[in-house]
Amino acid sequence: MTQSSRDRVPADGAGRGGPGRRVSPRDVDAAEGLLAAGRLAVEGRLVQASNATLYCSVDLDGLTGACVYKPVAGERPLWDFPDGTLAEREVAAYEVSKAMGWGTVPPTVHRDGPYGPGMVQLWVEPDPDIDLVALSRSDDEAIRRMAVFDAVVNNADRKIGHLLPPGDGHVYGCDHGVCFSADYKLRTVLWQWRGKPLTSEALEALARVDEGIRDGALGARLAELLTADEVDATRRRVELMLKHRIHPYPPEDWPAIPWPPL
Repeated sequence: MTQSSRDRVPADGAGRGGPGRRVSPRDVDAAEGLLAAGRLAVEGRLVQASNATLYCSVDLDGLTGACVYKPVAGERPLWDFPDGTLAEREVAAYEVSKAMGWGTVPPTVHRDGPYGPGMVQLWVEPDPDIDLVALSRSDDEAIRRMAVFDAVVNNADRKIGHLLPPGDGHVYGCDHGVCFSADYKLRTVLWQWRGKPLTSEALEALARVDEGIRDGALGARLAELLTADEVDATRRRVELMLKHRIHPYPPEDWPAIPWPPL
């Protein structure tokens, strides 16, 4: 799924939220509060998404925003992930992103919505003038951080269209429902650093995740969202990256690039 206004189909009777201060994804506390308790109004759906993905406005006490709402009831069964778990995996990816300190994933919560419980994530509108294919093949540091993040969460579906560059030098990522498998399933378009040394910044971020899983709130939060085996596998992936200090190589028994890659 690509977050783009071109992919949205308006819902019948959809209406915008009232006037108010627009919340930025960098304003994490305000964004989380808005997403968790704000009034959701479905305005359309993302037609290219494989699961039910709704575009909503959200407002709360003078704060407004746009968001993606993925109800658990709209998830398609997958052969390699337990049914009804994709929304929680999206939230788990956000928790890891916060622990790393890079803001790779836009603010994301799990809450009830118009069609039942699901994942709600702040909308990030990508800059239409940025060539996503060129960006995905570049040595941009924001993309390199994304590659490290994907290795931690074991992202099985990092497509080019899942990159969201708003145009300020930062790059967000979306669609993290097929992450955190206990088996190594890293499948991504970002292999340009495979086998290369990790940066000191990446090692510091990995150390924060390692500490957070072992002794901090991150481990407790992931235990609420994932299975014990999946949390343990995440810890072991981080340990291996800290031990070998290199970007991982593609798996030998799993497709290395998602299809379609865009």
